[in-house]
Amino acid sequence: MRIITGRAKGTKLKVPKGLDVRPTADRVKESLFNILEILNIGQFEGILTDSHVLDLFAGTGNLGLEALSRGAEYALFVDNNPASLAVVKENIALTKLSDYSETMHREALKTLDKLLNIGKTFDMIFVDPPYNRGLVNKVLRKLDSIAVLREGGVIVVEHSKHEPVEAIWDNLELLRAERFGETSISLLFKPKK
Repeated sequence: MRIITGRAKGTKLKVPKGLDVRPTADRVKESLFNILEILNIGQFEGILTDSHVLDLFAGTGNLGLEALSRGAEYALFVDNNPASLAVVKENIALTKLSDYSETMHREALKTLDKLLNIGKTFDMIFVDPPYNRGLVNKVLRKLDSIAVLREGGVIVVEHSKHEPVEAIWDNLELLRAERFGETSISLLFKPKK
C-alpha cells in the first residue's frame, strides 16, 4: 500500500498486523482518485485542492493521506481503535504531512456530534467502516441530518457490495456508484442551495 501521486508519491504506508483493518486496495484507490480528479475540474472544482477532509474509520489513514498528497489543505483522521490510530500517526509521519493533519481517538457517530457542536465542517468525507455491520447507512443518515459536510461537498463511501447505500436522502444526492469485486464505492454530494 502506497501513496499514488502528489507530494508524498511513492511513500509506502504501514498496515497494522493482526487487527481487523482492511486497507483500500491500490487499484480501487487509484480508480477512486481518478474519479475525484475528474470531479475536481468540473462541478466540484476544489474538492481535492485546498479542501478540508474528514477520514472516518481511518484504519491506516490511506484515503485521507492520498487526499493530502494531492493538495488537500487539512485532514482529520478518526478511529476508535488505539492501535489503528497509532499506525495512522506513523503513516502521517512517513508522508511528512503532519503539518496538515490531526487525529482523534473516538467513535465515528460521537465524532460527528462533537464536530457539529464545535462548528467544524469539511469539503470531503471518507466513510470506510468495517464491512457488513450496518454502519454505512447509519453514518450516512447522521451526515444527512447534520451540517458537517459543506454545501457542494462530497462523501466517499467504501462498502461491501452486500451492504448497498440507500438511494434517497433529504440533503444528499447519490452521484455515482462503482463496484470492484466485493468492494463498492459510492459518492454522494450535498447540493448547493
